Amino acid sequence: MLPKLHYISQGNTAKEHLKNIQKACTSGIELVQLRLKNLSEKKILKMAEEAREITGHFQTRLIINDHYKIAKKVKADGVHLGKNDTSPTIARKHLEPWQIIGGTANTLEDCEALIEKKIDYVGLGPFRFTTTKNNLSPLLGANGYLTILEALQTDIPIIAIGGITIQDVPEILKTGVYGMAVSGEITKNFNKISQFNKLLNNPSEQEQVWNPNQKI
Repeated sequence: MLPKLHYISQGNTAKEHLKNIQKACTSGIELVQLRLKNLSEKKILKMAEEAREITGHFQTRLIINDHYKIAKKVKADGVHLGKNDTSPTIARKHLEPWQIIGGTANTLEDCEALIEKKIDYVGLGPFRFTTTKNNLSPLLGANGYLTILEALQTDIPIIAIGGITIQDVPEILKTGVYGMAVSGEITKNFNKISQFNKLLNNPSEQEQVWNPNQKI
């Protein structure tokens, strides 16, 4: 089963990405996406090998962003393909049957196209403005998710992404999304992983998020 919380790696350097992946794994993350931009394929391969070693130690799943051939080479658990990356259909021909493929979507049409190509999950966003991605697509907000999910009526896991904070979880979950991919909020405080996990796996406890200073 696909974990409900995904950590998308962040850092000013490749080494910082690895350090943050280590921290996320130590803090209980179940799935990490290695997302390195503007680096050579050789450098990304080296970082992917190191990330696989870290995640393997913790039995954490590893997804490689964009580079499906690297995902295959390091025996990652799968690949996440952006809207301008290789088609999931082509990537599937190269990957092992057990490796999963996720794809980025911003609209209902994007989601439908990905589902038609037999992806394993859809990363739908952005929820709100985020500085971790250039050329940001139009913001969806909770209403955008609600509209798209009602129209889709799919069993394929929809993962919300884009500037999500711990306070957003109750509102986003009400839309029917399967889970969330988080970068900045977790990188700032890796202890938030346990809070995200608790809320995503126990929706009845959502109320606690609205007032984190409330005495229990």
